[in-house]
Amino acid sequence: MGRERTSASGLEAELAKHKGIEIHGGSIRVVFMWRRIRCRETLGLPVTKANIKHAALLRAAILHEIKTGHFEYGRHFPNSKNAANYTYTAVKDERIGALMERYKPLKAVDITPMTEEKYGYALDICADLLGSERLAGILLPEDIQRLRTQLIATRAPSTANHYLATFAGFLAWCEDNRYCREGLAAACVRFAMIGREPDPLTKAEFDQLISRGCLHVQDSAAVTLAIYTGLRPGELCGLAVEDIDLVSGQLHIIRAITADGTFKVPKTGKSRVVLLMPPAVEACKILMGLVAAHEPQTIQVYVNRHESHSESVTPLISPATQARKTIINHWFVPTSWNTKWANISKRSGIRPRRPYQTRHTYACWCLTARGNLAFIAKQMGHKDYTMLIKVYAKWMDDESPTELQHIWKNIQMKSGRDEYR
Repeated sequence: MGRERTSASGLEAELAKHKGIEIHGGSIRVVFMWRRIRCRETLGLPVTKANIKHAALLRAAILHEIKTGHFEYGRHFPNSKNAANYTYTAVKDERIGALMERYKPLKAVDITPMTEEKYGYALDICADLLGSERLAGILLPEDIQRLRTQLIATRAPSTANHYLATFAGFLAWCEDNRYCREGLAAACVRFAMIGREPDPLTKAEFDQLISRGCLHVQDSAAVTLAIYTGLRPGELCGLAVEDIDLVSGQLHIIRAITADGTFKVPKTGKSRVVLLMPPAVEACKILMGLVAAHEPQTIQVYVNRHESHSESVTPLISPATQARKTIINHWFVPTSWNTKWANISKRSGIRPRRPYQTRHTYACWCLTARGNLAFIAKQMGHKDYTMLIKVYAKWMDDESPTELQHIWKNIQMKSGRDEYR
């Protein structure tokens, strides 16, 4: 009786020395935390001092592997019913910061230096908010939802959406390489852009811009070209005389310029041809005449970080045309064009808008004129016309009250022709 009490007290004393070792059902059990889960595994060993020490050493080895990112549940507990449940994600655990440093140069291959800088900043912000030392394998959709809340708390929806889109790309890469559970990238849900719907100019407002807002012929021609082509601001500022074919009435969009003056290929990565309406043709003639005496400039156009090509072209819309200074930039960049547009809009007396609204104006004017969706999408550089339907559905619906009569008239005309075949 005394020996049993002595033995029991000795086992209790041994257990007290080792954290995470328990007695369960007459056997020794180890307890540890992994990926936010409290794991309990019975070893099937009788309760002796030697086995308790063995369990403590096993637990210490497991904790070390978890810390270094090399723990594999099934290797230690191959017969555990929990092995399948607890190995649903990564082959090995990696910290978010370390993964991100590996991801950045891989992503940089496909983007320009300017874009790489923006992506890197966005990724670093998200990593700081989540915790760069955290293991990617333990991230939950809840963590991404919390990240969304933190991003929108102090940022505009457009900025938060840029961060979320960039971080979603990183998470998709982690999912593909089994560093995190599936579904995290999908949790980077973008915020609704309330108040950022297209706000196109009316024809009367456009006339005001030209007659009252533009003080120089270059300004009126540039605004006209923007309205009647739907170019993005970076594409408009990056235009060259060599891109224009007046004989065929075409404009070749082969580059865009960024805020820091770097040239890159258009947003979709592909060049496109824009067919010019008569006002755009006249605007091109005016702009070409203004820079007829300007010297071509040698520029470097980036396809991605590691691939670029050199061009010798003459800027079509140039600050040098109106400059009084001897030293001036040869190209407008989107930020300087924003300033010019704001001044033109203010002088004209129309409601202030972002310069991107010239692109929306082109789309809305074409849609209300019953233009072919596929044609308009191609002109604007969209991959397909789903973006038109998503962004401009209001103009397609509200501005076409006689659409049914138009369709019925065409059906009747077609039926009449068929009768005489």
